[in-house]
Amino acid sequence: MFLRPLNIERDKDALHALYSDPKCCEFLLNPATESLHDTVSILRTYDSEESDTSWVVVNDDDGPALGQVKMIPRGFDTFEAAIMLTPAAQGKGLAVEALAKALDIVFDEHGARRVYADIDPDNAPTIRLFEKLGFILEGRLRATYETHIGVRDSIIVSLLESDRKPWRS
Repeated sequence: MFLRPLNIERDKDALHALYSDPKCCEFLLNPATESLHDTVSILRTYDSEESDTSWVVVNDDDGPALGQVKMIPRGFDTFEAAIMLTPAAQGKGLAVEALAKALDIVFDEHGARRVYADIDPDNAPTIRLFEKLGFILEGRLRATYETHIGVRDSIIVSLLESDRKPWRS
């Protein structure tokens, strides 16, 4: 499993499988995209915001995108982590591996002090993923977001640079 920079032209079709899937997008602010054009618009936004901390997940450098992992800069030495995998790539341990690689990059190369994730409380698989990587529950924010499925709470988990990194053991 590798991380490589997003190439919108190369990756748009594979990532459209992700962004057009209602189950994959259930806990996002907006519903699944209806067209490839809509997916490309989302990818362009991400590409401009996190150009050096946003990657596609691939099995090999020439392979199709299996998902995305992003470390979104949120102020001095803090990043927000996000990950999504296509349905075909889920359940194979790729999320743990991809997120661990991205965490190594932001801690070791970008000097991150803190990485956090903002997760819908009903998104149990994602909560478990971050717990596997050593993230600590900070708390629950009530009625934080108005999404396509209604007003939602938010679970905040974080990992500090000084915390144990289970994937490095």
